[in-house]
Amino acid sequence: MLFSRIFAVLIALALPTAAIAETVQIQTAQGLATVPARPHRVAVFDMAALDTLHLLGVKPAGVPDRVFLPELKPAAAGGEVVGTLFEPNLEALSALDPDLIILGGRSSPKAKFTSRIAPTIDMTIDGQDLVRDAEARLDAYGRLFGREQAADEARQKFRAAVAAARDAAKGKGRALILMTNGPKISAFGVGSRFGWIHSTLGIEPAVTAMAAAIHGEAVSFEFVRKADPDWLIVVDRAVAIGTGDSQAHATLDNELVRDTKAWKRGQVIYLPAADLYIAGGGIQAMTRVLAAVTRGFSAAQ
Repeated sequence: MLFSRIFAVLIALALPTAAIAETVQIQTAQGLATVPARPHRVAVFDMAALDTLHLLGVKPAGVPDRVFLPELKPAAAGGEVVGTLFEPNLEALSALDPDLIILGGRSSPKAKFTSRIAPTIDMTIDGQDLVRDAEARLDAYGRLFGREQAADEARQKFRAAVAAARDAAKGKGRALILMTNGPKISAFGVGSRFGWIHSTLGIEPAVTAMAAAIHGEAVSFEFVRKADPDWLIVVDRAVAIGTGDSQAHATLDNELVRDTKAWKRGQVIYLPAADLYIAGGGIQAMTRVLAAVTRGFSAAQ
């Protein structure tokens, strides 16, 4: 009788510990969130997240049908397709039965639906301070998946890449960031999604009075000639979303742009478009972007 009572007490004391799963608190786009620590089955819809998780050795159980970047295909290999970059398939997600769902950017509006299936975090990065936010996500994923050491090592290499790009561009003149979209062009200033190229890398903008619109400000080729930048930093949207071969050079190769100092000196840097436009904020993708900046400015005469 006494033994039975003691056994019952021990069970009662043990239950709360067993019932409360280990959690971790991390920073998300919606603030601090408490989520299950070291989740085993994760569905990832954000390409920046997929990029950084791959760097940390985390293999997702669920992925979108298309990852856009060839470099991300190994990261997605073996994962069940559970929707698109924009639209999680709730039925497929339910069948997957994940421990955690990671959304971001294009898929983030679906959080209220996916959270009915599993804990969901929004890891959107808005781009205004992309380097800072990329590091914050790296730290969050490191703690979430128990990969702190790997995250620390990745952070050091990433910071070295940032420093190299900053050093390469130092004192090299003013730059104008353009995105081509077929025959159309948009310019991006300091407060835009690509503004970190100016603010973090210390590259002086050729034009300071520009709207901080996320998709940039539609401009004319006359605008580019008037700005007369020392450098053109170019993102080809068609290449980023895989709708065609690069057209950026052909789009910009006209009498007005050819009249700028940047074009005359051959100081046009074409960034890896999908790395920036699709997976911007992923540590590996960002490192490739920074390497392109470093190569471009280092080649200046």
